[in-house]
Amino acid sequence: MHHATDNAPEQPMPHPAAPSFELLPGADGSPVILHVPHSARAIPADARAGIVLDDAALERELDHITDAHTAELAGAAAELAGVTPWRFVNRLSRLVVDPERFPDEREEMLSVGMGAVYTRTTHRAPLRSADTDPEPLIERYFRPYAQAMTDAVADRLAVTGRALIIDVHSYPGAPLPYELHGTGPRPPVCLGTDPFHTPPGLLAAAREAFAGCGETGLDSPFSGAYVPLEFYAKEPRVGALMVEIRRDTYMSEPGGPAGHGLSRLASALAALVDAVTA
Repeated sequence: MHHATDNAPEQPMPHPAAPSFELLPGADGSPVILHVPHSARAIPADARAGIVLDDAALERELDHITDAHTAELAGAAAELAGVTPWRFVNRLSRLVVDPERFPDEREEMLSVGMGAVYTRTTHRAPLRSADTDPEPLIERYFRPYAQAMTDAVADRLAVTGRALIIDVHSYPGAPLPYELHGTGPRPPVCLGTDPFHTPPGLLAAAREAFAGCGETGLDSPFSGAYVPLEFYAKEPRVGALMVEIRRDTYMSEPGGPAGHGLSRLASALAALVDAVTA
């Protein structure tokens, strides 16, 4: 990939052997993109070098921070859906970069060392040196991801006239110290909304689809929904909803195997995809 440079040329960094993200095509007529940003545990060597945890502590942190089995959940839902949705899946851990954070001072999670490049763990211990320059990781991993997601949404708009991003996440049953809003309700399914991009019909469809998975709550403990900045608060044809599933409903915490709840959740997610595709 060619990058124009404004100043002294840099040596190109070798690309990771595996792609850092993947767009898995759906049906041509589907406006839906299932976005899975936090399911992976892979950390390339260049990112690992800046992390101060030893291997055992890093594995424990990955258990806490990873939305385990959410890529599997999205894949199962895509197979069950009547019209196959598209899937955009992060293949690297969010400890490399978190593609859903603002890459600048707009990000409220900077206050706990969890901007686009984390410097603190879920338990507020050092993850990287506090004076870490985030720019090399943002340039190598964050910007290409953001551009590819922007392109995927633009493609759905061009082909179908609309785009709908369903963000597939999970969260721990008990609050972790890094959470800024961890004192509120923690329902089995939390629906994160955006005032511009989450229309009432989309929210109603989600509540109905997940009704059999336990109580659904709104914007607690996590709120908002991911939309590429090019469209954010500007393009009303881009809809967005974040689905946050409490981990104890489908897996052993932290970081354990998936259980029976996963298939029920996959059916519910497929029902939501079908409802909003029609």
